[in-house]
Amino acid sequence: ARTKRLPLRWQRRQKIIENSQRDVNIAFMNELAKIFNAMGIDTHEVIEAASTKWNFIKLSPGLVGGHCISVDPYYLIQKAQVYGVLPRIMFSARRLNDGMGAYVANQLIKTMNLKGLVVKNANFLILGFTFKENCPDIRNTKVIDIYHSLAEYSDNITVFDPWADPDTVERDYSISLSKKPLSALNASFDAVILAVAHSQFLN
Repeated sequence: ARTKRLPLRWQRRQKIIENSQRDVNIAFMNELAKIFNAMGIDTHEVIEAASTKWNFIKLSPGLVGGHCISVDPYYLIQKAQVYGVLPRIMFSARRLNDGMGAYVANQLIKTMNLKGLVVKNANFLILGFTFKENCPDIRNTKVIDIYHSLAEYSDNITVFDPWADPDTVERDYSISLSKKPLSALNASFDAVILAVAHSQFLN
């Protein structure tokens, strides 16, 4: 209710600050995930343990796409530079979050190599294409970065997302979504990436 009483320009400024803060917080979790992965530690187990402390802010590492959190920080960064301020934390957070799609793909490739699986011309399945779970919005989705990274090694990439509109994905990203139901995707895949936590996938 308090937000609605603010003038529109202040509501927008408030939203930009809020989204920039969330972007930085998620970047921190992504950085922790990279550290824990390198150490061979399960990131989610660490987060659950940390969550037992009452003042811990529980966030999960992941892809940061969409038209708000991944965009608004750039407005603030640009405005700050006009006034001679270089917002290093926000800039670093943006770079880190923007690189997570490629990082996920590279981690998959590394894991396949360690298990003796041939990456070249492998059959990949990507579950999810929208920028967040249980939502049809594909604007600025970072799953596309996973796709492009894997496409350097193979053309055999199946993308399945029951929430995304196939025609819109084809138009905006030149990718054909699988139109088969999830139960029919019984082909032999060398690797599967759960890119978006849609409830259908988690169940």
